[in-house]
Amino acid sequence: MTTKAERTSSFIIETVAPIFNKHGYIGTSMSDLTEATGLTKGAIYGNFENKEALALAAFEHNRRLLLDAIDIVLEMQGTAVEKLFKLIDFYKKYDIFTLKIGGCPILNIGIDAQHNNNLLAAASKETVKEIEGKIALVLENGINKGEFKLPVSPLQFAKQLYTIIQGSVVMATLSGDRKYLVNTMTYLEVLVKRELKS
Repeated sequence: MTTKAERTSSFIIETVAPIFNKHGYIGTSMSDLTEATGLTKGAIYGNFENKEALALAAFEHNRRLLLDAIDIVLEMQGTAVEKLFKLIDFYKKYDIFTLKIGGCPILNIGIDAQHNNNLLAAASKETVKEIEGKIALVLENGINKGEFKLPVSPLQFAKQLYTIIQGSVVMATLSGDRKYLVNTMTYLEVLVKRELKS
């Protein structure tokens, strides 16, 4: 059973996570946080040591939502190729998935924190590595089951695949045009079919 303090902390994190994700660490003011939560500055800092600790908790919340969604896709029954197609399909609608959390946390926080918050920047980079690792594991399992061969290591292929995915996220975000996501993911399906031959 959760305590009142734990419930308050969870409420604060869930409420401010989209704000930090949209406005970034520097761009989010204390008045943004108090207005969104309806709590005083003292009540917020009674639960978190400082703004940086709260921003990290907010990123961790959004990161967990993303990783959980990816896990659901990659842990489905099916071949490795089928799982990759499910992942590609997830990213076709990624802008819709991230709408409620203020956009892509990796892109938003990763870029924003690059020169002003080392802890957030490191957390973003770690999330990229974790996603690439999840994709590489699917590829490795596919190779071990004799489903296909790869011209490069599973991790290198996963990095290339994720670079294309995240590049389309960047372009869709910057342009406000979701066709970058949809068209690139459609192309990625063709690429995966071509590259992952037995």
